This record gives sequence, C-alpha cells and structure tokens, in this order.
Amino acid sequence: MSIHPDARIHPSAIVEPGAVIGADCVIGPFSTVGPEVTLGVGVTVKSHAVLTGWTEIGAGSEVFPFATVGEVPQDLKFEGERTRLIVGERCRIREGATLNTGTRGGGGVTRVGDDCLIMTGAHVGHDAQVGNRVVMANQAALAGHCVIGDDVIIGGLSGIHQFVRVGQGAIIGAVTMVTNDVIPYGLVQGPRGRLDGLNLVGLRRRGVQRAEISALRAAFERLASDEGSFLDRARALGAETDSPHVRQIVEFILGQSDRSFLTPE
Repeated sequence: MSIHPDARIHPSAIVEPGAVIGADCVIGPFSTVGPEVTLGVGVTVKSHAVLTGWTEIGAGSEVFPFATVGEVPQDLKFEGERTRLIVGERCRIREGATLNTGTRGGGGVTRVGDDCLIMTGAHVGHDAQVGNRVVMANQAALAGHCVIGDDVIIGGLSGIHQFVRVGQGAIIGAVTMVTNDVIPYGLVQGPRGRLDGLNLVGLRRRGVQRAEISALRAAFERLASDEGSFLDRARALGAETDSPHVRQIVEFILGQSDRSFLTPE
C-alpha cells in the first residue's frame, strides 16, 4: 500500500493493501478502495463509493456517492482475466454511475479521457473508448466497445449500441437509441436515432469560424443527396474539400467500423 501523507481518509473508509493514494486525495466515509486502484493527485472520493479492479483515476477527478468504478464487465464471455479501467484527469463521476473494466476480446482496457462529466446513473461498458470533454447525462449508457470522440454530448436516458462510433463534437438527444455510427458534429434525436442535422450550437460555442460552419452545412447537404451511395458521396467530398472539419467527417466515414451509419434524411 502507498498512501501519501497528505491524503485524508475517513476512519470508516476501507483502503485495501496495495492501493496507491496520491497527494491531497480525500476519501470519504464508508467508501471502498480496492488493492489495484491508483488515485492521482487531488482525487476526491465521496461517501459510499466503490473503486475496485485494476483501475486508475486521474488527478483532480471526483467520484460521488454510490458510484461503482472498476467492477468486472457485464459480458458473459468474461472469464476473470485481468483487465483495466483508466479514467483521465478532472473527471466527475456522479452518483450511482458505473464504469466497467475491459475484456480480453476487446483489447483489455476501458478508457475515459480528461474533463468528462458522467452524470447520475450513467454507464460506461467494457472496452469503451471515451474521448475528452464528453458529457453523459443522467442514465445514459454506453454498451461494450463503443468509441466516443472528443466533445460529444449524450442526452439523458439515451443508449449507444455496442461497437458504435460517435464522432467528435456530435450531440445525441435525450431518450434516443443509437444503433449506427454518428458522423462528427452530427445531431441525432428521436426514439430510434435519426441524423437530423449538425450540432451548430456546439460548433459556435467552440469558436468554429463561420466559413467552416458553411462548409459543413454544404457537406451535410451533399451527403443527404441521392446521388450514388453514402460512401461514394463521402469519397467525392474528400476529393473536393479543403475544409479540415469536412475532411474529418470524410475520414470518419471511410474509416474502419463494425456498424453502418446513420445517414441524413
């Protein structure tokens, strides 16, 4: 066990031998920290949280009451192999959220980037790869093997199907089931997710220039046309555009995927 002398641990908390607790960490009452857990500098674990498994929590992150971080995957193929969960810096894991470790078949690591907000009751499934500054609203759920880009927002009570990719800057509306890949900067909503447009509000908030937004709008209209297949339209865009944002969409569409795409209607 390695506990920094500046760490503050409530007498009722259980920190098992082997855990690594960094400087300025705070572990609240009745929380449990397992023997393979590593907490970076300034991590706060509030009351009644469970941190277990081979889990690493980055500096400045907060784990709120009744969250369960690092439990084994919800996968019938899991046979007890030693797999990991890595959570980045300055993340907030709110009440009742659950984050699972990976599986051998999925690469062995579930990863959450920096500055993420995982709200009450949200779930990050095994082998998911979550980017930076991602927001998962209350009760949102990622199935196994999902890949979520930076700056994605997932609305409350929404579910992302296993192996789905959601591109950077996309937004998923509340109470939405997403079964296919979502292009970067896409706007998805409806009970069975529809690609209804672009996340223009998010683009403006991030200071994307008007010319780039216009290029994205034109690209979306092109992708929504009925000339050729969706992949053909993407290839044509890639040959013509000099917009970095449009090129990002093209590369996403032409990249490796285990799912098909939500396409513009």
